[in-house]
Amino acid sequence: MARSKKNVIHTRIKLFKYISSIVFLVLLIRLYDLQVNDKENLKLQGLRQRSTEINLSSKRGIIYDRNLIPMTNIEKTKTLIASKGEILKNEELLDKIVKNTSLSINELNIILNSPEKLAYIPLKKVIDIEDANNIFILDIVDRYSKSNLLSHVIGYVNKAENKGEYGIEKIYDEFLSKSDKASLFIEYDKRRSLILGSAYHVDNTIDSEDPAGVQLTIDSKIQQIVEEILDKNNIKGAVIVSEVSSGEILSLVSRPNFDQDNIADYFNKDDMALYNKAIQVSYPPGSIFKIVVLLAILEENPTYLNHQFYCNGYENINSLTIKCNSTHGHISLKDGFAKSCNSVFIQIGKEIGSKKIIDMAKTLGLGEKINIGLIEEVEGSLPEGEELLGPAIGNISIGQGKIETTPLQISNLLLIIANNGIQKDMTIVQGITTKDGKIIKRYNKNENEMLISNYSAEVVQELLEEVMLTGTARAINLNDIGGAAGKTGSAEGLLRGEETIHGWFAGYYPRKNPKYVITVLVEEANSGSKSAAPVFKNICEEIYRLNY
Repeated sequence: MARSKKNVIHTRIKLFKYISSIVFLVLLIRLYDLQVNDKENLKLQGLRQRSTEINLSSKRGIIYDRNLIPMTNIEKTKTLIASKGEILKNEELLDKIVKNTSLSINELNIILNSPEKLAYIPLKKVIDIEDANNIFILDIVDRYSKSNLLSHVIGYVNKAENKGEYGIEKIYDEFLSKSDKASLFIEYDKRRSLILGSAYHVDNTIDSEDPAGVQLTIDSKIQQIVEEILDKNNIKGAVIVSEVSSGEILSLVSRPNFDQDNIADYFNKDDMALYNKAIQVSYPPGSIFKIVVLLAILEENPTYLNHQFYCNGYENINSLTIKCNSTHGHISLKDGFAKSCNSVFIQIGKEIGSKKIIDMAKTLGLGEKINIGLIEEVEGSLPEGEELLGPAIGNISIGQGKIETTPLQISNLLLIIANNGIQKDMTIVQGITTKDGKIIKRYNKNENEMLISNYSAEVVQELLEEVMLTGTARAINLNDIGGAAGKTGSAEGLLRGEETIHGWFAGYYPRKNPKYVITVLVEEANSGSKSAAPVFKNICEEIYRLNY
């Protein structure tokens, strides 16, 4: 019995030794893995525990335009970095900072009185510093340009969490947050004096084939042209420039603009600067909608182009009276469209009915998202049910009342016309890239789809050309650079709760074999012909100069 008990104890000891050896071996392997394979990460964690980290890069992947021109991470700021005590006790240094920083005195005081250990002060140029051991002047890569080009598309991030909050930054945060990072770690003693020899530069690079960037369809040169035109003319609203052959968006601008580095400044403002008005706000389209009414009647009766009308200067529909912009008398459909005669289109509306007009609007993509790759897009609205009955046909026929569209939807409409009735899938994203801009995965595009007959599209093209030649846009002559075709629109709508006029112009350029569809929406305008059409003309002229 004693012998048996002794054997059991001996077996347990052997088993314990065996298990201990295995555990010890596993720990050794893990320790080797940490020290050899993960040493850089361990070093980084150690530095973060005992040091202050200064980020030299933006910590996010690059957003490129269609030509692989970076739209982010393109500017560097000379930045003085030091403990606040070091700055405040040195009057000579403080005087140099005040003279050479881009900050105001108030902004500088906020930094120097903040609870942060280190002060980061942007400089306009390098300054001489006597004690280089305690003060650094470094080039820090800015995420966004000082002009905030393409801000409403790129969006912005939560800096504290390095997380995309809006636009492309939010949609592709998973990839953009995985990028090369460069940091400087510095160690201070308890007195906040730099420990000599304790500045460590660390680069954390990712694999060259990993997804880490996004390529857009935007042409940065055209984008800059459009933004400068709107800013020069102090215009509030939106502009979209699209490529006719592909449906790709070359420029998308919303105004007013915002500073991507100081988002909190805009939360309590009522100027809607943080809204992307090209896709995120819908407006009554006014006479632009007459294109939809025209297509509805042409698809039902192709010979309707020869129809004649009479304009009394107004139209009565039950108890509703809608004025025209003039008393045109006898007028053809072609002239009625060119002169934007309300009477002509209300008479067409009475003949064809609200339902067929709204059905055509839906066919052309109004009342639903176009889905170009930005999640902020809204659907707009179209009347339905009882909203289609009775005198509502008057407002429906001229693009007022319950009809609201986004500039993006109007761009899609004009692209269909310019492509002879074929819808091209509109996009603003080319695809996901490596950190060097190599496409890894392309954005999925829908196949082309014929939505209206080639004949109807050609008739509308002819009438859009007449608008420029003899109609409401005849003042913006572009014949010397190839001509253009388009439609003006003026619509009453609410803006921040107040009634105002929105001016539209949507068309394509050049007139024959068009390359670009351009949609202009101007808030608080005089009219489409006086406010939006000149912007269209200016953009066409600048694109012409760019290409020639």
